[in-house]
Amino acid sequence: MDNRDPDINRSQAKVMHRADLIKRLISRLHKREAVIGGIGYTNFDLFGAGDRPENFYMLGSMGLAVPIAHGVALAQPNRRTFALEGDGSILMYLGCLSTVAERNPQNLAIIIFDNGVYQITGGQPTTTSSVADIVAIAKGCGLKQSRWAADESHFEFLVERGLKEPGPWLISVRIDGAKPDGVSDRDPPRIRRSFEQAMAIPV
Repeated sequence: MDNRDPDINRSQAKVMHRADLIKRLISRLHKREAVIGGIGYTNFDLFGAGDRPENFYMLGSMGLAVPIAHGVALAQPNRRTFALEGDGSILMYLGCLSTVAERNPQNLAIIIFDNGVYQITGGQPTTTSSVADIVAIAKGCGLKQSRWAADESHFEFLVERGLKEPGPWLISVRIDGAKPDGVSDRDPPRIRRSFEQAMAIPV
């Protein structure tokens, strides 16, 4: 195995900062890649990293970032597509992981931000804080290219693989409890219109 890509478990992963990781991701996107941000703090930090027409911000629909990104990836196989989701939301829609594995969109990467709580609703614990390991679950669903990011440099390495190599990929990261600096745009018609127009531009 490449020593830049250690196969670790959740307890071995460094606890990192969601906003910093999203900025690292966005800085590497130069080919109109689509990014679907899950509800709450994930899309707040996505918006804070720099509003792009290729960003789609989920508002009030828990667990749908991966299904929507999956649809975009299937519809536009030449466009790299990223889903950004929290641990609580992906636990709500675990069935989508086996669907992604079965359809096998090679241009899709899923990033799970895991802090072990439903942060935006008051910090109630999710099962990743006790018994569930998202990477192990993803592998069990058939997503063989699933990894815990060991630290920031490993995260960047995995993102680069997601941009250049056939997927689907799942990158899970442990994050701290920091709140975002602000909120994303709360205008659903504008978000939809901007994203549709961006997706109409060939890559």
